[in-house]
Amino acid sequence: MNIQTKRLTITDLTLDMAEDIWRNSQDDDNRRFVPDEVFDTLDEATETVAWLIDAAKTETGPFLFPVFLKDGINIGYVQLCAIEAGYEIGYHIAKPYTGQGYASEAVQAFLPVIMERYEIDKVYGIVLEENKASCRVLEKCGFELIFEGLSDYQEEKRLLKKYWFKRV
Repeated sequence: MNIQTKRLTITDLTLDMAEDIWRNSQDDDNRRFVPDEVFDTLDEATETVAWLIDAAKTETGPFLFPVFLKDGINIGYVQLCAIEAGYEIGYHIAKPYTGQGYASEAVQAFLPVIMERYEIDKVYGIVLEENKASCRVLEKCGFELIFEGLSDYQEEKRLLKKYWFKRV
């Protein structure tokens, strides 16, 4: 995959990106909102990247694609994960790069390409209610709120917002 936007490149994951994945996983927002995507060591990140590369060759993934600035700095990722109801989008932009519209830009560019590639008509976005920035990204990208309330999230009952995006 090679998606180009004005400021970003979204591309295939390679093993040499493990250090960037590890470093980007360390910020407070990642620890707070997606603790299962925090890697304590570079070795742990490297093992996960190898697993993700293999998983991307299957029908169900997950399918993770790094997001780079045009100058080559890896600032995060976008991903598509199989869930019981279909597929869910995920994304993370490292703390030094948040608040600049990169997540929205990446999601808007990624959605039509990934939905076409996997012949998907609907993608869900599931976020903690307290993650206001992620809610704004989904809303800005055309996702419709379909549920707000207590639900399962990483083996706990948490206040969630569930959205969906339907391809026209």
